[in-house]
Amino acid sequence: RLPPSQPDTSEVSSKRKTNQIMAEEEKKCDDAAAAAASDDAPLRPSPAKVQPSFTAPYGPNVHVSAHPVVSHKLSVLRSSSTSPSSFRAVLREITFHLGYEATATLTTREVPITVPPAKKCRTGAGDGDGNDHVEATGHKIKERVALIPIMRSGLGMVDPMLELVNDAAVHHVGMYRTKSLMPVQYYNRLPRECEVDAAYVLDPLIATSNTVMSVVGMLKKWGVAQIHVLSVIASRDGLSELLRHHPDVRVTVGCVDGSLSEDGDVLPGLGDAGDRLYGTPTIDDEEELVHPSKRKRTMSVGE
Repeated sequence: RLPPSQPDTSEVSSKRKTNQIMAEEEKKCDDAAAAAASDDAPLRPSPAKVQPSFTAPYGPNVHVSAHPVVSHKLSVLRSSSTSPSSFRAVLREITFHLGYEATATLTTREVPITVPPAKKCRTGAGDGDGNDHVEATGHKIKERVALIPIMRSGLGMVDPMLELVNDAAVHHVGMYRTKSLMPVQYYNRLPRECEVDAAYVLDPLIATSNTVMSVVGMLKKWGVAQIHVLSVIASRDGLSELLRHHPDVRVTVGCVDGSLSEDGDVLPGLGDAGDRLYGTPTIDDEEELVHPSKRKRTMSVGE
């Protein structure tokens, strides 16, 4: 009878080492999952109900554009060589893109409609007085929508939003910022009675967010149930401050810039949106065709 064979010690050692490596890898995966679930983990895109071109790294109520077309047009808007007429045109285009996504949260109700038949499909039974039209079911926006442009730069965002929601009311609010960075209201056209379900606050820039927070607070006191802030560029600090005071407000922005200057301006931002929108300070007619570097007075930031 043959004696039992002894196990190869090198093979046993190799198996133990393999099992140890697998256990270490599983522990690393578990630690990574726990870190992702902790509060200290870096913010990740949250599930959004809008198109994939938008991500929401600041929470479910904030949508920051990741669309390449918006990114391209933002560069044109920022450039100091962009003329006031081009600035107005690009702001209009960006607002339309952002507004399209911002209005995705609106709801609709069914309405009856009639559809004219195609000429080739007519059988001759119709008498031409409309009796041959096809009955169908359409949809109409359920909410009563209002646009709240913050003057003066917010005026450049009104027309593209009206193209999207042409039945919306427009209520203007005028605000300016003091040297202490506090907002001062100088104009208010909100009606006495609130007959609005959803309000879209329009302001190209959110810097410290003091101005937009003042308007949001005003709308809440007025009685608006749904408030949505639409902006082209927001500072990270200003956006965080807005969400801290009004976590229920929805925000749609084209880009988030990282810092603020000592004067409370977004960096890099896009300059003074109102000045660039309406061409103030103006360029002398005699220098209109002169290269910007040769002009006595330019539209450069810091002048």
